[in-house]
Amino acid sequence: MTTDTPRIIGIGNAIVDVISHADDSFLENMGIEKGIMQLVERERAELLYAAMSDRIQTPGGSVANTIAGLGRLGMEAAFIGKVRDDGLGRSYAQGMRDDGIAFPNAPVENAELPTSRSMIFVSPDGERSMNTYLGAGADLSQDDVPESTFDGGGILFLEGYLFDKDEGKTAFRRAAQLIRAAGGRAGLTLSDPFCADRHRSDFKALISGELDYVIGNEAEWTTLYECDLGHALAQAAEACDTVVCTRSGDPVVVIRNGERVEVPVHRVTPVDATGAGDQFAAGFIYGYALGLPAETCGRMGVIAAAEVIGHVGPRPQANVMALFREAGLV
Repeated sequence: MTTDTPRIIGIGNAIVDVISHADDSFLENMGIEKGIMQLVERERAELLYAAMSDRIQTPGGSVANTIAGLGRLGMEAAFIGKVRDDGLGRSYAQGMRDDGIAFPNAPVENAELPTSRSMIFVSPDGERSMNTYLGAGADLSQDDVPESTFDGGGILFLEGYLFDKDEGKTAFRRAAQLIRAAGGRAGLTLSDPFCADRHRSDFKALISGELDYVIGNEAEWTTLYECDLGHALAQAAEACDTVVCTRSGDPVVVIRNGERVEVPVHRVTPVDATGAGDQFAAGFIYGYALGLPAETCGRMGVIAAAEVIGHVGPRPQANVMALFREAGLV
C-alpha cells in the first residue's frame, strides 16, 4: 500500500512487560542484578512474578515499545512478533491493536512455549532491572514474516535481542531483504552490551552491509567494537550511513554521512527508566523518516525519552507531538 504518511515496521520479541516496584535489598535477596536485562528460565520467571508486590502489565518488548511510540506520533505502524494463543498472548495482540499498531501475526494456538514476559523491577532511583523469559516470542522465524506487510516500503527497525536464537536471525534477514526490495531503509537497535558481545561478528556484518542506521548506547558501542567510544563510533560510521549513540546524562552523538553532531540532554530524576532507550529511538526515527537534520532527530529522541521516564511504564502518556511543537521542531 502506498501512502504519504511515513511507514514504520518493527520486528522483535513480543514480550508482556510486568512492572513492579522494589528496593535494592529486595533485588539483592532475589539475586537480581540491578540495571540490566537478564534472561531467565520459566521456573525463575514464575518465582519472580509471584514475588511482585504490585503489577502493571502492558504489551512490551523493546522494538514494540518504539513502534507504539511512532504510531502515537502519527506514523503508519506495524509490529511483527509472535505470541501463543494464551491469555497473555491474546491480551498482547489486542493491546497492540488498541494502540493503533498493525499486528499481522495471529496468536499461535499450538506454539511450543507460552507467551514471553519480562518481570521489571523499578528501584526508588528509577532504575529498572529486567528479568526476561524468552517464550514464544523468541521463536519468531522467517516463516512468521508476512511479505504483504512490506508492500509500499518504509522504514524497518530490528531488535538485536532477536539474534539470541537462530530462528530469529532468519526472520531478521528476511525482513531486511523485503524492506530493501520495496525501496525502504533498515535499522537496528543493539539492545544491550551482552547482546552486542554475544553477536559481535553478526552485528558488524549487518552494520557494514545491510543497514542504513544503527542506534545504541555507549556501553553497547564500546562492547561491540572492543575499544573506546571515539574509535568505536568512527568504525561504525565508516560502515553505516547513520550512527547514533546515547550516553547517560551526556550529549547524544549522531554521525550521519560522516558529519558529527552532539545533542545536549537535560538531567532529570526518573520515575521509571523503563522505555527510555525505546522512546529515544521513536523520536529519532520519526525525524529520520521525515528527512529532518540529524540534530533535530536527536532532539526529538531526547524529548521522547524525557517524557517516558517521567512516569511508570515504557510507552508515552503525554502528547509527544505537542512537545515537539513546543520545542519548535515541527
